[in-house]
Amino acid sequence: MSLITPITGLLSKDKKLNDFIKNVFGYYPGNIMLYKLALCHKSASTDEIKGLRVNNERLEYLGDAILSAVVADYLFKKFPSKDEGFLTEMRSRIVSRDNLNKLSEKLGINKIVKASANNMYRSINGDAFEAFIGAIFLDKGFNYTRKVLVNRIIKYHVDVAELEQKGQNSKSRLIELLQKEKKQIEFVVLEEVGAGFNKQYIVEVMIDNIPSGKGRDYSIKKAEQNAAEKALAMMDNGD
Repeated sequence: MSLITPITGLLSKDKKLNDFIKNVFGYYPGNIMLYKLALCHKSASTDEIKGLRVNNERLEYLGDAILSAVVADYLFKKFPSKDEGFLTEMRSRIVSRDNLNKLSEKLGINKIVKASANNMYRSINGDAFEAFIGAIFLDKGFNYTRKVLVNRIIKYHVDVAELEQKGQNSKSRLIELLQKEKKQIEFVVLEEVGAGFNKQYIVEVMIDNIPSGKGRDYSIKKAEQNAAEKALAMMDNGD
């Protein structure tokens, strides 16, 4: 009995993950261990192999490259008359961390990610989605992964028309506006607060060497966006 119970529990967990992958991505996986690894955030990694912590970071790196290539190909074919600037901006919006976090929540990946209880890493869900893409690629190959992404994910869960209608991000809008006014702009990291997975960055935007807005977030890029939003708000208010 002591041998049967743990094996049954393991098979039960694998069955749930197998069923999840079938329901969301449309197929049963060949190597379930890849997908288990894709769900293990670095804050929950405990084992090491050859000195490397076992988590989803390497799969995330791979999935990021695969996703970017598939989205680029999809947009190239969908918008045959658009220039490189438009295609690049649209790809950036689709693969942005905020959008991938939302996509992960739509698919339910966020409910099965393994992370430490006090983890505050805001991109964990989007990272897990990219790691899943890396797992699909290793398990099924590029062409299969492309079909899954286009037919099961992009067509049903990514509103390309809505993303197309969205304006430029705050940082881009601010830079463009200040270039027209021939003003200098610089984003300065003032401080790093916290440590490890909870570290945040405080960034200030300087316009002609004048402090014009501060932003704070878990990534420098997002902190810069927040600072740019503050600067735009101040400009709109005439401050």
